[in-house]
Amino acid sequence: MSEDRATPGGRLLTFAAWSVLVLGLWLWGKEITGVPSGPQAGQGGGPVGAGMPAAHAPMSGAMPARIDVPSIGVQAPVISRGLDSQGSIDPPPYELPGTVGWWGAGAAPGAAGAALMVGHVDTKSKPAVFFGLATVKPGAKIRVARADGTIAEFTVEDVKTYERTDFDPKKAYGPRVGGRAELRLVTCGGNYDKAAKQYSANVVVSAYLTGAGVRSGTAV
Repeated sequence: MSEDRATPGGRLLTFAAWSVLVLGLWLWGKEITGVPSGPQAGQGGGPVGAGMPAAHAPMSGAMPARIDVPSIGVQAPVISRGLDSQGSIDPPPYELPGTVGWWGAGAAPGAAGAALMVGHVDTKSKPAVFFGLATVKPGAKIRVARADGTIAEFTVEDVKTYERTDFDPKKAYGPRVGGRAELRLVTCGGNYDKAAKQYSANVVVSAYLTGAGVRSGTAV
């Protein structure tokens, strides 16, 4: 990788716009995002594509500890992140390129809503945790080990690259099916602009909960 890379605060280039929207969505009511409140939020289900597994009912909330994306060889620790001084979701420290950040003010992975996880695509000298994210295919599995000893298993439904010039954060990151537990993995994508020190797009992997278990692998 080129030595001329962006600073940590500028790498997830569309999150400044997204964080302003998502903060309002979560603090001012989940109904805005299409996620019902109350008992309905635990029903799960909803339409899925042909040949895709049925959605699993959402789990109770629990902090993520590790994420595994077997198709690209990722096994990474997860840390909670907030907003930086510019109002963007703060990615993991640049010195921890193998770590994934979870937006702790949003949905927990496995709970109803869309949980957001972000990671760097590269560093000044080598690939980072989500370097291969754009190559993930629909149907691939993602597993999130949670702090309560449970595992949330997600199935990827699509992988999209959203250009900065034509970006709709609600469409990219907002929940797609009311009451469903969903996951978004996000990193930089597109072309790298050396002058602007930023990428032209974001890669977004969208997945939904299809299984739940405990650390021993027993389904729940």
